[in-house]
Amino acid sequence: MTVESTLETVCRMESARIIATVARIVRDVGIAEEIAQDALVSALEQWPRSGVPERPGAWLTATAKHRAVDLVRRRETYARKLAEVGRTLTEESYDPEPSGPGDIDDDVLRLVFTTCHPVLSADARTALTLRLVGGLRTDEIARAFLVPEATVAARITRAKRTLAKAGVEFEVPYGEERAARLGSVLEVVYLIFNEGYAATAGDDLLRPGLCEDALRLARGLAALMPGEGEVHGLAALLELQASRTAARTGRDGQPVLLADQNRSRWNRLLVRRGFAALQRAGDGRSYGPYALQAAIAACHARAASYEETDWATIAALYGRLGTLAPSPVVELNRAVAVSMTEGPAAALPLVDALAAEPALAGYHLLPSVRGDLLARLGRAAEARAEFERAASLTRNARERDLLLGRARATSTQ
Repeated sequence: MTVESTLETVCRMESARIIATVARIVRDVGIAEEIAQDALVSALEQWPRSGVPERPGAWLTATAKHRAVDLVRRRETYARKLAEVGRTLTEESYDPEPSGPGDIDDDVLRLVFTTCHPVLSADARTALTLRLVGGLRTDEIARAFLVPEATVAARITRAKRTLAKAGVEFEVPYGEERAARLGSVLEVVYLIFNEGYAATAGDDLLRPGLCEDALRLARGLAALMPGEGEVHGLAALLELQASRTAARTGRDGQPVLLADQNRSRWNRLLVRRGFAALQRAGDGRSYGPYALQAAIAACHARAASYEETDWATIAALYGRLGTLAPSPVVELNRAVAVSMTEGPAAALPLVDALAAEPALAGYHLLPSVRGDLLARLGRAAEARAEFERAASLTRNARERDLLLGRARATSTQ
């Protein structure tokens, strides 16, 4: 592995932690990102000569911290700031790295709450958090939200300026202020996980590092706010979804559909963690949107096989979810569950009714689901056309191959 590829990998894994550590010192997320980038440049200059350090993430963190302290020294407020960050920051020591997937870096949690500050618009909060915490590039965020890359770049730049101008504290807030930011924080953690679980673009279906980051954040939030049902609901959802990761791709990296997955490869530890978190989410009658989605995932986890899945309960849960958080995507998923309980003929009108939804105009799963229903109804030519249309809409190479394969398989029926 080259220095460049090693650095890219380390950056993907450690960027949020590095930026968060530096932001604690300089109290400005924009400057923190710039300093983190400077540390990467230093690595590109030094590592080819000196070799890649044994702990590259720690090397980058230490380098960035030293640059941050130098910046603080140059400021007029040096004495006050140095007292806040502590004398040990001037020493050449590395921060301990998390010892396991359940650990949470407090600085990263602070970073999430800072980037989700209500002084920012919802779009700006999401874009900035995905950039700094999720480590997504601007073009990846743009593809995920179907907006121009220039729009995302402008949102991120304005967001960093707004936080600096408002003097937003780098901290985990308390009381009403924490509650006011919680919805945004949960949404962004959910989006980070989703990008890792099903990448919107690229050659790989999965980006496990993002899933692990989101899981750490969800677990940290659950420990921080044990009385918040939806926090536990989100944690349960992510644990249960992550439990299937090993079974979602074959040896060649191609996606494996839920119906074809080897359930013995599902991670039973994560399943148990998911069930436990769902119990902590409260009474089922009071579930919020994340807990309802976790309950749906739990139905899949309890089933010994695809055929034994309790689709009637899943359809009912999607119905409740659609009432609580209306969305055409939820209705599409409900239609799939209906097709499994009442047959494809009952579900097809539900899917056709979604064709005019603007939010689904470029959503590849709409024609994919319709193709599946048509194939089950024996309408092979129509099904093939839908699978081909779905393949043309997805930006993920692995999903495209899967959909084109289904189109070919349908044409031979």
